[in-house]
Amino acid sequence: MTECNPQNLTGLYQPAYEKGSCGFGLIAQMDNETSHWLVQTAVKSLCRLTHRGAVAADGKTGDGCGLLLKKPDDFLQILAGELGFQLAENYAVGMVFLNHDETLSRKARQQLERELEKEDTGMA
Repeated sequence: MTECNPQNLTGLYQPAYEKGSCGFGLIAQMDNETSHWLVQTAVKSLCRLTHRGAVAADGKTGDGCGLLLKKPDDFLQILAGELGFQLAENYAVGMVFLNHDETLSRKARQQLERELEKEDTGMA
């Protein structure tokens, strides 16, 4: 046995090089009540995870780590009603991030509208 390979292992894996410094945060609201404090605390914990090396080469984007939230169904039902339509029992919500440049944003929005109009929702 050697100091670097105390278990006389072969191959590339060496347990001696393992470190337990990676982590994640889990925070949950158990009473099913909405909480701004909970969201703020979860966002703060995400900001503290950059040590994981989960930041891409651009220094801005990450590895997909984020928040998992319950869909705010009551809010979305009200919003849909205000926009003049009723949501089906099963529906999905999409989030689109648009460019800050107004021209590019407008073009992307128009393209999205064209693509959505092509979809057959089966609700007609």
